Amino acid sequence: MSIKYKLGNYRSKLRQAGCIEVSINKKKRSSEDDGAGSSLKRAKQGETNHIPDHPENHNDDSLEDERLALVEEFKKKSKNVALIRQKMELTFSLRRKEIVELQPMVSEVLVRWPALFCEAELREEFYRITNKNLMDNFRAALHQHTCRLLRLYRGRRTAFSSEMDQLLNSLDQETSDITALRQTAALKGLPLYLRDSQEKLFRNCFDTDPEEEQTKGLTVGVLTVLEDDDSAAPQSVVNVAVVVEEEIVLQDLPDLPTAFGYLFGLIYALNLKYPKDLRYTFETVQKVFMELGTDLSARVRSLKNKLLE
Repeated sequence: MSIKYKLGNYRSKLRQAGCIEVSINKKKRSSEDDGAGSSLKRAKQGETNHIPDHPENHNDDSLEDERLALVEEFKKKSKNVALIRQKMELTFSLRRKEIVELQPMVSEVLVRWPALFCEAELREEFYRITNKNLMDNFRAALHQHTCRLLRLYRGRRTAFSSEMDQLLNSLDQETSDITALRQTAALKGLPLYLRDSQEKLFRNCFDTDPEEEQTKGLTVGVLTVLEDDDSAAPQSVVNVAVVVEEEIVLQDLPDLPTAFGYLFGLIYALNLKYPKDLRYTFETVQKVFMELGTDLSARVRSLKNKLLE
């Protein structure tokens, strides 16, 4: 018997045993004919727990009841945080099945799983999927690489667009909170260095701008809202928010690096693909910063080698 048939029999046994990942990726005869069954729901971004099986003694119906109880608890003014965390853990397999198989819009996920868009639960979700601590690992990597990234930017500043020159000149004029500003500059310069579209990742607007204009065209990104003040004083930041599919899903974050970290976590929690014109930036964060995967593109491998010199 060939290996192909042995694997086919093995997958059939897994499917009969209730393995969700195998069931989701089951090819139907009709879809094989038209090629529609070729898009397999596999882990592609270093996930270690992509589509887990349901907990013992639970099925879709029982977990849906738990989800409804979770939503009701989340609506309360005085929330039971421990209960929310317990039910988010319990319903993880149902949530992943929905998100990976059905690929809902973020507006639908906000309604069905509102707790997922809390900072603490987002950190927990990222850990469930990757076995990595989202913010601790991200901040440590950013701290490690900031100085080297800025040296790389300065060494080739004439080779980039004027945005890189403006970014570095602005940093040179700062005299306070310099560590945080350097980390912000390192992140803002990353898509410029990698020839990605920085304007599609980081956006500034005024607090007087209509919200639909603030987020228009922003697939995934960080929005910095500035006070609309005519005075000569530096503009103060009113809000730092995370945007997905033109929706503000997290806001009132302390700074741009924190917002970017949570944006990266949401890409995993919502099983989003990297935007084509930002793929090298997110690949760098995934594989160099977070050490999720080792198969690097030539552009990211070159950057990694320079960071480690």
